Amino acid sequence: MSYQGIPVVDGRSAAERPVLAALDIGGTKIAGGLVGTDGTLHHQLQVPTPADGDRHELMTAVDHVLDDLARHPRWQQVRALGIGSAGPVDTARGTVSPVNIPGWREFPLRDETGRHPAAAHLPITLGGDAVAMTAAEHWQGAARPYRNALCLVVSTGVGAGLVLDGALHPGTTGNAGHLGHITVDYNGRPCPCGSRGCLEGLASGTAIARTAAELGWTPGPDGDTTAGAVARAAHDGDPLALAAFDHAARALAAGIAATATLVELDAAVIGGGVAKAGRVLFEPLARHLADYATLSFTRHLTLHPAHLGTDAGLIGAAALAREALSGQR
Repeated sequence: MSYQGIPVVDGRSAAERPVLAALDIGGTKIAGGLVGTDGTLHHQLQVPTPADGDRHELMTAVDHVLDDLARHPRWQQVRALGIGSAGPVDTARGTVSPVNIPGWREFPLRDETGRHPAAAHLPITLGGDAVAMTAAEHWQGAARPYRNALCLVVSTGVGAGLVLDGALHPGTTGNAGHLGHITVDYNGRPCPCGSRGCLEGLASGTAIARTAAELGWTPGPDGDTTAGAVARAAHDGDPLALAAFDHAARALAAGIAATATLVELDAAVIGGGVAKAGRVLFEPLARHLADYATLSFTRHLTLHPAHLGTDAGLIGAAALAREALSGQR
C-alpha cells in the first residue's frame, strides 16, 4: 500500500472535490466522519458502542452513523469508505473480532457495511485501529517525514503499525507490527493472548497502574488508581509513580529497538492515552532506547509524540479509503 496522493483537479470548488467517508469503531464509541483528500476533517459524529449488545444491535449503531453521514451535503462527493476497527481484524476476509466487543466474533464487518444503501456503491477498506492510526500519522502527522516508521498506540493495550519504504505495511491479514504481543520478558506473566511476557502486559496503561500498586504507590484522596492518576503523581515527583513509568518505558524501548533492528526504522511515533503523560514517559523512554538501540543502523532512530490525537482514528480510516481510491485510478 502506498500514499502517492490523489490529485485534485484545478478549478473545482471545495464542494465538488472528492471526499472520503470514515468509520472508527472501538469499545466505547463508534465515530463517523467525512474527510477531504487533503486530510481535512469536514464533519464528524459519534454514538456509544453497545458493547454488550448482539451482532445486530452493534450493526444498527454503525448504520445509524452511516445514516447521519449520508444526510450530509458532501456525501455526494464521497468516493470511498474506510473503516478502522478495534481488533483482531482479518482484512483479507473483511472480518473483525474485537476483544472488547464480544458480540462480534469473526463478524463480516466489511460486507455488512456494504449492505447499507448509501455505501453499496463504494469501495470499502478495513483496517485495525492501530494500523489506521499509523496511516493517519504517516499521511498528516508525526510520521510524515519518514520512509520507515513504527507508530504505537499505548492505551488500555498496546497496538502498533509499520511504514516501510514509504508505504503502510499492514501484512496479509492487517496485523503486521502488532508490537503489543511480542515477548519482551520470557519469564514474564502469562498473557491473555496465550503467550507470556508480552509488551502490552508491561507497558499499557493497565500495566502501569498495576505496577504502581505493586510498588506500593497509593492514590490520592479521590481514590483514582488509573494510569492517568499515576502520571499526575509522577509529574509531582512521586518516586513510585516515576518508577512505574520507568518500568513501562524500558519495556517499550526494548520492543522499539528490536523492531528497529529487524526492519531498520527512522522514527517511532507514540500516541494513545499513555502518551499524554508527556515527559514522564518520553524521558525514560529515550534513555532506555539509547541502551537498547546500540547498533550503528539503529542509533539514529528518533522518538516523536503523535500529532493527531483523537482525530487519528477517523483520519486514519480515511487514509485507508484514500488508498483504495488511488488504486482504482
